[in-house]
Amino acid sequence: MSSESILRVDHIDVFYGDFHALWDVSLGINKGDIVSIIGANGAGKSTLMYTIAGQNAPANGTIEFKGERIDGEGPHLSVGKGIALVPEGRRVFRRLTVHDNLVIGAYTPKARANIDRNIEKVHDLFPILAERANQRSITLSGGEQQMLAIGRALMSEPELLLCDEISLGLAPVVIKSIYNQLEVISKEGITIALVEQDVKRSLRFADYAYVMLEGKIALHGTPEGLGEEQVKKAYFGM
Repeated sequence: MSSESILRVDHIDVFYGDFHALWDVSLGINKGDIVSIIGANGAGKSTLMYTIAGQNAPANGTIEFKGERIDGEGPHLSVGKGIALVPEGRRVFRRLTVHDNLVIGAYTPKARANIDRNIEKVHDLFPILAERANQRSITLSGGEQQMLAIGRALMSEPELLLCDEISLGLAPVVIKSIYNQLEVISKEGITIALVEQDVKRSLRFADYAYVMLEGKIALHGTPEGLGEEQVKKAYFGM
């Protein structure tokens, strides 16, 4: 576990209109780590991911990436600085080919200059995407679309990969395969923040974990330091 911080969220509040979605949320992610953010549906996990990615602007508090404030800058600038989001529901461009979806992921000038190399890396990671390169994304299975969504995010050459509910609706064998590839991505030096409802899988996979409840951080610590009963109480607000 690295001691070098890559992301710091300090006391942020986020609103959707009058609805207070995140309450005084603080967390830190160290470079090279895998951090799981656990919580029931509606706990604020996705809101936190989208806020880090720049799609929501905090009403209060700050977000720093590699020591630089990024809160409220917008997703186009966050991508350029090295943050990529794999959204819940995959959101691939269904009528475009697999290849074209990957090309769209190369948003930054640096990534555009390395498109061929990065496509090859994505194909090495997910060989099925090479086989399906000229197919429209609408023809892919749910698992293949999830692989494409991850591959598209990797095309921007991120230093921090935000993954929002990537196992949702997928078969266990597909989930296991995707998690195996996330470990490969992590070993290549990319920091991963992973939103998940499955407590056991998250704790088994992560270097550090945060449990969210009703828009707040209810508990955090290393998987070894978080007892199962303690996590359950925080998860369900008991």
